[in-house]
Amino acid sequence: MSNNQQTDDEIHEDQLLNFLVNSLDEEVALSLAENAELDAEDIYEVLVGACADGTSVSTLCKRSEDAPHENSVLYHLRTKFDLETLEQIGNTLLQKDILNVLPQQVEVCADLHLRPYYGDEDDTDGLYHSQAKRGTTAFHAYATLYARVKNKRYTLAVRRLEDGDTASSVLAEFLGILDGLDLGVKAVYLDREFYDSKCLTLLQAHNHAYVMPIVRWGQTIKRELSEGWSRVIQHSLTAKLDGHSWTVEFPVYIDCTYQNGRYDEHGVARHGYAADAPFIDSPRDARYHYAKRFGIEASYRLSEQSIATTSTQNPVVRLLYVVVSLLLQNVWRYLHWEYVATPRRGGRRLWEWSFKEFINMVRRAAWTALAVRRAVPANRPPDDRFHR
Repeated sequence: MSNNQQTDDEIHEDQLLNFLVNSLDEEVALSLAENAELDAEDIYEVLVGACADGTSVSTLCKRSEDAPHENSVLYHLRTKFDLETLEQIGNTLLQKDILNVLPQQVEVCADLHLRPYYGDEDDTDGLYHSQAKRGTTAFHAYATLYARVKNKRYTLAVRRLEDGDTASSVLAEFLGILDGLDLGVKAVYLDREFYDSKCLTLLQAHNHAYVMPIVRWGQTIKRELSEGWSRVIQHSLTAKLDGHSWTVEFPVYIDCTYQNGRYDEHGVARHGYAADAPFIDSPRDARYHYAKRFGIEASYRLSEQSIATTSTQNPVVRLLYVVVSLLLQNVWRYLHWEYVATPRRGGRRLWEWSFKEFINMVRRAAWTALAVRRAVPANRPPDDRFHR
């Protein structure tokens, strides 16, 4: 894309699009025939534009004069990747620049995200089935690994979930990824789906500090969470694998708060956390530190604002859209910190630059690059009401 006259101390919309397209082009090998009418950058431009626009690839191509034909773009997206390769490429893509701005020690969070599937009940092969949620038991499901730094969240890895995947298999993979990165892990924050004996065994084997809410399994823990005040107890779970069984023991921090009658008749809410970390000395500490991970939900809300829509059941295409959506957030945070923030003594000054503004800039750049339609045909000339 040609650049207009631009000052050296500003980042313009077209440069944001260039940065994203170049990032994809450097990591995603998209081989096209020598006589192909389009190149990889054309496809990435449409892909980024559709995610920033929150529309489908087909819709964006139809509205654009300079875009490739929708069928050509979708054909290459469906046929040029396999899931395993795309997951590896996606993780490399997500980690590419942010590893340079992360501190030596970070807090990490792992989460499972379920996107409901409302299609044909007989066409759910390859989907992830779980307990009913929002009217369905079938989901397009993804697990994500984040680094949390001063309330900013950077995605380190994402993988698609299928039936047969377990919380412990996902956690084992994510801990393996962390072992391969030059990062110190201050603590691992997990949601309640990871509360089981195998996950706790993995965390202890890797010697990671951790915090996660417990699930009320068994009469013992139900009784502990129905009476008494804030305290720390020892609890255990039994695991079985290939005919072998073992018991994992861990501390549970039970935090009690007065909720003015919202819960039981005494108005006391009791929450239990499996936690083993040097900076957690009390149940209140466990609740305070675990509350940090709720920013992950904000990341998913941002993702919903910046993902291409599709009706396809092709798992590769859907994962690719998720990767690009998460990449947009990583790039925004990276550029905000590395290029937009002003270095100064005591820490950088972060200029106000919201994700929504960033996405709007990328969207406008894609519209310009693809020559998106800015007018519609009229059956008669506009009258005076259209002028001023």
